[in-house]
This record gives sequence, C-alpha cells and structure tokens, in this order.
Amino acid sequence: MMSKVARHYDLLIENGNDPVLDDETLSCYMDKWDGQTFIDLLALNKSKSVLEIGCGTGRIAKKLSTHPIVYTGVDISPKTIEMAKKHFVDCPNFTFICTDFSSYCFKQKYDIVFSTLTFMHIKNKSKAIKKVFSLLNLNGKFVLSIDKERKDFIDTGFSKIKVFPDNPNLIYAIMKKIGFCNISIIETDLAYIITGSK
Repeated sequence: MMSKVARHYDLLIENGNDPVLDDETLSCYMDKWDGQTFIDLLALNKSKSVLEIGCGTGRIAKKLSTHPIVYTGVDISPKTIEMAKKHFVDCPNFTFICTDFSSYCFKQKYDIVFSTLTFMHIKNKSKAIKKVFSLLNLNGKFVLSIDKERKDFIDTGFSKIKVFPDNPNLIYAIMKKIGFCNISIIETDLAYIITGSK
C-alpha cells in the first residue's frame, strides 16, 4: 500500500509540478534553502560517491550533473522517480531508486550523503541520522538543509500531509551523540544547513 507521503508527491507530478523545469524566478526562490552555499558545502571538488535522500525529480541533481561524481538519488514517490530517470537518461553515473530511505538496504557506502527539505517527513530523526552515519565512508560528510518554518502540515490545496518539523539544535545534539565531528549550523534566508563528518 502506498504511503501518504508517496501519494502526496505523486499527486504533485500529476498536477504538473516538476522542480527540474522551474523557471528562473522559482529556481531562485528554492535556492533560499539549498543554493550555492549548500552546493559549496558538498565540496564536490573531485570524484566522489554521493547519496541524496529525497531527490525528487532531480532539482539538486541537475546542479551536480557537471561534477565528476557517482550519484544515487532515492525518493519514496514512484512518479517522481520515473520523472527523474527521464531527466537523467544521458547521465550514466546517475542512478535513481524508488524506495523509503528508512527501510532500504543499501549495498555500499558514500563519501557524501545529503538531503534538503526531506527530513520533515521522517519522524524518528535519531534513527535516520544513525543510518546516514553508517552509510558514510571514513571522513565522509553529511549535509542537511531543513526549513526554518516549523509547520505540522504541508497543504498544496489538493493534498495535505502531516510532517515532523526539524529542530536544528536537536539535530546537532543527535549528530554529536552518534559520533559526527566538525558539526556546524549555517543559517540562510529560509533554512538551517547542518553539516558534519564521520
């Protein structure tokens, strides 16, 4: 049975919402969460293995497609992943998997794990961050962008779902307890970007 979150994002696709195709105005607005500051924090200055949690149709992947990386994007929405695969059909180093990050059994580790505007869908933050830590190579890096606005629901007009707002101080504390080092919180217009390394 499809989860409410997966159905919510499937409905966005059905209603013509594909962030990869956003016009310049909307792209600039979204950059307030994960613009150049976020991309710079990924430190993609050489070939690296990268995992994105909640990749959507590939809005961030598009920004990374010029870097010499091996990229894996996971998302819970089948229609979203279907669209992402179409966008990156000519990028053999980019793989998209329709799955729930929390339950998926990954077969490799990564140099970078990142996520933007996705952890609000995860209730058990500690369990998810522990999994991220386990998926990182030694000296690997986690970069997380969370929304400053802490609403309990997302309402698009045709779909409303419950979310679990993120607290930067709580995430910082969880990361510290798990064993992340070099943890920092960077504030942007609409987001907190939290980073740490293994």
